[in-house]
Amino acid sequence: MRLATELRRLREAAGLTARQAAALLGVSPAQITHIESALAGVSEKRLRRLASHYACTDGEFIDALVAMATDRTRGWWEEFRGQLPTSFLDLSELNHHSAFRRDVAVLYVPGLLQTEDYARAVFSGRVPELAPEELELRVRHRMAGQDITVPYELVIHEAALRIRVSDRATARAQLSKLLELSDKDNVTLRVIPFDLDGFARAASTMTYVGGPVPKLDTVVRDVPQGSAFIDSEAQVSAFRTRFRKVEAASLDPVRSRDFINRLAKEL
Repeated sequence: MRLATELRRLREAAGLTARQAAALLGVSPAQITHIESALAGVSEKRLRRLASHYACTDGEFIDALVAMATDRTRGWWEEFRGQLPTSFLDLSELNHHSAFRRDVAVLYVPGLLQTEDYARAVFSGRVPELAPEELELRVRHRMAGQDITVPYELVIHEAALRIRVSDRATARAQLSKLLELSDKDNVTLRVIPFDLDGFARAASTMTYVGGPVPKLDTVVRDVPQGSAFIDSEAQVSAFRTRFRKVEAASLDPVRSRDFINRLAKEL
């Protein structure tokens, strides 16, 4: 879907209609429409010809699009296809191909870092209530996608650390897991306490996923229907700036670990 969106954007930026693009490629207009609707794939040869016709000279960006077009990965998330909402699988695939990830969390610990009991409690609070088998399916999916191999930066508000989605033992185990993961070389965890100035900048949750090139970065926001994927370059740039402002308003990693340790001792 992202590949289709980017090819449509390139064509529109070149001022060409789908019919004109089809003529340059020697195919029917319907084929261009299908490619730009993610209903049909595109070969490397045709993609590079389209990029040339669209006067796109960004070699790294074109190479990244080619990699997307030729990728045949069947990741672990495919096990859940047809069983979970598509947005769950899309986010899993996005994470799998990410170059880095940044999160701002206000009310809940991000799914990437949740313990199994914490995740089960979060899903149990869903309205309408999930059937037991669907609940366990979501928990299993969440646990399966927690391999953090890329640089990961998290800014988490004290509210998310203090809200007990379940009991005291679950809260203590969740804080312990955060401390354990923050020891990893590729994980940077920062905390925004209640009494720290600048909270307004962290007033809502966001996930920023880095693509192979900046033009392919994506922001994910929670919406009532599930997840919204934002890929407009102007919007993504604004969220990039927003994250850095939130980061600047937070405690440094060492003080953040000390803060979480104090919370854990209170439980």
